[in-house]
Amino acid sequence: MSLSRLVHLCLATILWISIAGRISAQSSSSKHTKESSTTGATAVDNGAVSNGIYRNKALGLACKIPEGWVLRTEEMNSQDQAKDEEKPSTQGTQRSTGEQRVLLATFSRPPEARGQDVNSSILIAAESVDAYPGLKDAAQYFGPLTEVAKAQGFAVDEEPYEFALGSRKLVRGDFHKDVGTRVMRQSTLAFLSHGYAVSITILGGTEDEVEELIDGISFTGK
Repeated sequence: MSLSRLVHLCLATILWISIAGRISAQSSSSKHTKESSTTGATAVDNGAVSNGIYRNKALGLACKIPEGWVLRTEEMNSQDQAKDEEKPSTQGTQRSTGEQRVLLATFSRPPEARGQDVNSSILIAAESVDAYPGLKDAAQYFGPLTEVAKAQGFAVDEEPYEFALGSRKLVRGDFHKDVGTRVMRQSTLAFLSHGYAVSITILGGTEDEVEELIDGISFTGK
């Protein structure tokens, strides 16, 4: 399964890596596999933030944003679109990799602002499963997620595992990275919905901080 440029964007942005260094998605060379019932993305809106809470009705998802945090969702999507427009036309050899976008990007301080502590972050992204031929469950999506994390110097705490958040079952992966005297803690939650692979990536300075941010995520019954 090939590395998605959106997955790279999600993790790279949280780690302050240049968007220009993203890896383009490569189409799978494996034989065509029968599409799962999740293939074929349906309309999922971007969601909205109100009173410090991000909500996405289509995904049944809500995420509490800590007071004082800054939003950078529109900027991230604008940068990604600008990069696409700079690429030369591929007319005649066009290949669709499916829709991909950031739904929420929020930081404890502006990403460009330097600080001594870890810039805690929450990033939610959705990518059409059509970008991954044969993708049938969220656990498979951790192949490229883990590849990118390791490439950026993160170590895997343990293999991806099933994680219950209320009545919703997701797949979770935990990572850490030593940066001088600091330790970055990263946890990513993933699930498939409406033909999308949805990832929720959280970065914090301590395990307790990461868990507190995860506690602010909830799913409504559908």
